[in-house]
Amino acid sequence: METKLLTEHYEKDEFRGLDGYKKNGGYEVLKKALKMQPQQIIDEVKASGLRGRGGAGFSTGTKWGFLPKNGEPRYLLCNADEGEPGTCKDRVMMERAPHQLIEGMIISGFAIGSHKGYIYIRGEYFYPRRVLEQAVKEAYAAGLLGKNILGSGFDFDLDVYSGAGAYICGEETALISSLEGKKGQPKLKPPFPAVQGYLRKPTIVNNVETLAAVVPIIRDGAAAYKKFGTEKSPGTKLFSLSGNVVKPGNYEIPLGTPLKDLIFKIGGGMKPGRKLKACIPGGSSAPVLTAEEVEKANLDYESIASLGSMLGSGAVIVIDDSQCMVDLLGVLMHFYSHESCGQCTPCREGTGWLNKIVHSILTGRGRLQDIDLLIKVADNMKGRTICALSDAAALPVLSFVSKFRDEFEYYVREGRSKVKGTSYAEMHH
Repeated sequence: METKLLTEHYEKDEFRGLDGYKKNGGYEVLKKALKMQPQQIIDEVKASGLRGRGGAGFSTGTKWGFLPKNGEPRYLLCNADEGEPGTCKDRVMMERAPHQLIEGMIISGFAIGSHKGYIYIRGEYFYPRRVLEQAVKEAYAAGLLGKNILGSGFDFDLDVYSGAGAYICGEETALISSLEGKKGQPKLKPPFPAVQGYLRKPTIVNNVETLAAVVPIIRDGAAAYKKFGTEKSPGTKLFSLSGNVVKPGNYEIPLGTPLKDLIFKIGGGMKPGRKLKACIPGGSSAPVLTAEEVEKANLDYESIASLGSMLGSGAVIVIDDSQCMVDLLGVLMHFYSHESCGQCTPCREGTGWLNKIVHSILTGRGRLQDIDLLIKVADNMKGRTICALSDAAALPVLSFVSKFRDEFEYYVREGRSKVKGTSYAEMHH
């Protein structure tokens, strides 16, 4: 079940430091890559079918291929702003294997012809940042970063840049704005970052896990990587399993693994006496799946999309029959209304309204027509904004209300939760 391609040595404390990383084969792949032609590396990554592990699932090699051949300096940015609720796999990668990310970035930088990289790390990730900064220092001291790396003639510099706790800065164009010292707000696309990104120069933004995965792909070749996963979703992926399961945690498994296997076999199933009620398969912005849908779901991009949800960042949030869906939606809406950057009206106003309406139901002031109003507001927010935050708030509303409408109606009529039998005031007094 678990396939430890990236996480093979994560249990070893020594893997954090340069010596321990090298002892376990670290930076050998970099030596190999520096002897290859950059285009060969891009072709290998493309052939591996590696898709962006941050959430969008876009082909990495194809994205690299969008860089214009105009001789301008280009930048490689690592998106380590892991803010999607339920997701904590990049954190583990940086804490336990910082050099794996650095090695992946040097190889990727060499492939796309970039001499400068930034790791944009989430502001709350204080400890992972310390581990990363230490690893970057070690790499510089060992001649693995900076000028003429390993005598190859290739120069690559790397900086770690910390965010300040804004969820929106995980969106690549907002991340770029923040890195430039501007307000962290998304920009209209096109131009895409690959054409005009950081400092208006060609820029590639990849997730931590995507860049780390470049290492085994170049080490073993695309064909070996494609042995794992499905035809359209190749390779392994880290999943953050949270919620009401016996063994929550981060697990690396081949894409295409049945969702119920992750929950019941790897995660040890539900807590004693509890039944599976629902599951959010890809972080809090992904539409919720019912227990029946979980039976049919495989953890790959296509299977989850066919059920009307998203694989996203790989955050699997398990909900059991003791949970109230109205209460849960209240938590999510508070988050999105708090994190909207306010640039686009449908999102700035819509997230606030969704939050207000759900909380009016929770506090006993709801009317039955408010349930339809939730749907109407959410419908008007979809696809009308610069970035996907508006959709990220609207989709959970539409899925929660359509699949668990009885709980919302009961809450409005009785002023308390159908599941918990208590009111919001009693739960949060």
